[in-house]
Amino acid sequence: MQLIQKYITLSLFVFGAFATLSAQSVQVKASPVITQMESRFVQRNKEQLVTEGWRVQILATTDRQNLETVRQNFQYQYPNVLVDWVHSKPYYKLRAGAFQTKLEAMRLKHILERDFEGLYLVSDEAINRRDLLNTF
Repeated sequence: MQLIQKYITLSLFVFGAFATLSAQSVQVKASPVITQMESRFVQRNKEQLVTEGWRVQILATTDRQNLETVRQNFQYQYPNVLVDWVHSKPYYKLRAGAFQTKLEAMRLKHILERDFEGLYLVSDEAINRRDLLNTF
Protein backbone atom coordinates (compact mmCIF):
# COMPACT_ATOMS: atom_id res chain seq x y z
CA MET A 1 0.00 0.00 0.00
CA GLN A 2 2.82 2.36 0.88
CA LEU A 3 4.45 1.55 -2.48
CA ILE A 4 1.28 2.59 -4.30
CA GLN A 5 1.22 5.93 -2.43
CA LYS A 6 4.85 6.59 -3.37
CA TYR A 7 4.07 5.75 -6.99
CA ILE A 8 1.07 8.10 -7.06
CA THR A 9 3.05 10.88 -5.36
CA LEU A 10 5.92 10.45 -7.81
CA SER A 11 3.50 10.44 -10.76
CA LEU A 12 1.84 13.66 -9.58
CA PHE A 13 5.24 15.29 -9.08
CA VAL A 14 6.41 14.33 -12.58
CA PHE A 15 3.12 15.47 -14.13
CA GLY A 16 3.36 18.80 -12.30
CA ALA A 17 6.94 19.32 -13.44
CA PHE A 18 5.99 18.72 -17.10
CA ALA A 19 2.98 21.02 -16.81
CA THR A 20 5.22 23.76 -15.42
CA LEU A 21 7.83 23.28 -18.15
CA SER A 22 5.30 23.36 -20.97
CA ALA A 23 3.85 26.64 -19.66
CA GLN A 24 7.22 28.41 -20.00
CA SER A 25 8.09 30.32 -23.14
CA VAL A 26 11.33 31.54 -24.64
CA GLN A 27 11.72 35.01 -26.05
CA VAL A 28 14.62 35.89 -28.30
CA LYS A 29 15.60 39.53 -28.63
CA ALA A 30 17.63 40.15 -31.76
CA SER A 31 19.65 43.21 -32.51
CA PRO A 32 17.98 45.56 -35.04
CA VAL A 33 20.99 45.07 -37.32
CA ILE A 34 20.43 41.28 -37.35
CA THR A 35 16.71 41.72 -38.01
CA GLN A 36 17.47 44.07 -40.90
CA MET A 37 20.00 41.65 -42.41
CA GLU A 38 17.51 38.82 -42.14
CA SER A 39 14.86 40.90 -43.94
CA ARG A 40 17.30 41.73 -46.76
CA PHE A 41 18.23 38.05 -47.11
CA VAL A 42 14.57 37.03 -47.42
CA GLN A 43 13.86 39.81 -49.94
CA ARG A 44 16.83 38.86 -52.15
CA ASN A 45 15.72 35.25 -52.23
CA LYS A 46 12.23 36.28 -53.28
CA GLU A 47 13.63 38.44 -56.09
CA GLN A 48 15.95 35.74 -57.44
CA LEU A 49 14.01 33.93 -60.16
CA VAL A 50 16.62 31.32 -61.11
CA THR A 51 18.66 28.82 -59.17
CA GLU A 52 21.25 26.13 -59.77
CA GLY A 53 20.11 22.56 -60.21
CA TRP A 54 20.19 19.40 -62.29
CA ARG A 55 18.47 18.08 -65.42
CA VAL A 56 18.57 14.83 -67.38
CA GLN A 57 19.96 15.26 -70.88
CA ILE A 58 18.15 13.02 -73.31
CA LEU A 59 19.68 14.00 -76.63
CA ALA A 60 22.41 16.10 -78.22
CA THR A 61 22.12 16.43 -81.98
CA THR A 62 22.90 18.81 -84.82
CA ASP A 63 19.60 17.95 -86.51
CA ARG A 64 16.78 20.22 -85.34
CA GLN A 65 14.13 17.97 -86.88
CA ASN A 66 15.45 14.97 -84.95
CA LEU A 67 15.29 17.05 -81.76
CA GLU A 68 11.63 17.92 -82.39
CA THR A 69 10.73 14.30 -83.13
CA VAL A 70 12.35 13.02 -79.93
CA ARG A 71 10.80 15.88 -77.93
CA GLN A 72 7.30 15.08 -79.18
CA ASN A 73 7.82 11.37 -78.48
CA PHE A 74 9.05 12.19 -74.98
CA GLN A 75 6.11 14.48 -74.24
CA TYR A 76 3.70 11.80 -75.41
CA GLN A 77 5.28 9.16 -73.15
CA TYR A 78 5.88 11.45 -70.13
CA PRO A 79 3.34 14.28 -70.22
CA ASN A 80 3.98 15.29 -66.59
CA VAL A 81 7.74 15.75 -66.97
CA LEU A 82 9.11 19.15 -67.93
CA VAL A 83 11.15 18.96 -71.13
CA ASP A 84 13.05 21.77 -72.83
CA TRP A 85 15.92 22.24 -75.23
CA VAL A 86 18.90 24.56 -75.52
CA HIS A 87 21.00 25.43 -78.54
CA SER A 88 24.72 25.40 -77.96
CA LYS A 89 26.22 25.63 -81.44
CA PRO A 90 26.31 23.28 -83.23
CA TYR A 91 24.23 21.07 -80.90
CA TYR A 92 20.60 21.07 -79.90
CA LYS A 93 20.31 19.54 -76.44
CA LEU A 94 17.07 18.07 -75.13
CA ARG A 95 16.79 18.10 -71.34
CA ALA A 96 14.13 16.85 -68.94
CA GLY A 97 13.21 17.70 -65.38
CA ALA A 98 14.35 20.42 -63.01
CA PHE A 99 15.83 19.30 -59.72
CA GLN A 100 17.69 20.93 -56.85
CA THR A 101 19.86 17.91 -56.12
CA LYS A 102 21.68 15.40 -58.25
CA LEU A 103 20.02 12.57 -56.32
CA GLU A 104 16.54 13.74 -57.36
CA ALA A 105 17.65 13.93 -61.00
CA MET A 106 19.11 10.41 -60.79
CA ARG A 107 15.67 9.06 -59.94
CA LEU A 108 14.22 10.45 -63.18
CA LYS A 109 17.25 9.25 -65.16
CA HIS A 110 16.70 5.73 -63.84
CA ILE A 111 13.03 5.82 -64.91
CA LEU A 112 13.81 7.20 -68.38
CA GLU A 113 16.55 4.66 -69.10
CA ARG A 114 13.86 2.13 -69.95
CA ASP A 115 12.88 4.15 -73.03
CA PHE A 116 15.94 6.25 -73.90
CA GLU A 117 19.62 5.38 -74.25
CA GLY A 118 22.67 7.49 -73.52
CA LEU A 119 21.11 9.65 -70.80
CA TYR A 120 23.28 11.62 -68.44
CA LEU A 121 22.89 14.27 -65.78
CA VAL A 122 23.82 17.89 -66.44
CA SER A 123 24.05 20.81 -64.07
CA ASP A 124 22.07 23.91 -64.98
CA GLU A 125 22.72 27.31 -63.45
CA ALA A 126 19.51 28.91 -64.74
CA ILE A 127 16.59 26.77 -63.59
CA ASN A 128 13.44 28.77 -63.01
CA ARG A 129 12.36 28.32 -59.38
CA ARG A 130 8.78 27.66 -60.47
CA ASP A 131 9.97 24.63 -62.45
CA LEU A 132 11.35 23.05 -59.26
CA LEU A 133 7.82 22.80 -57.86
CA ASN A 134 6.77 20.57 -60.73
CA THR A 135 9.39 17.90 -60.28
CA PHE A 136 8.65 14.34 -61.34
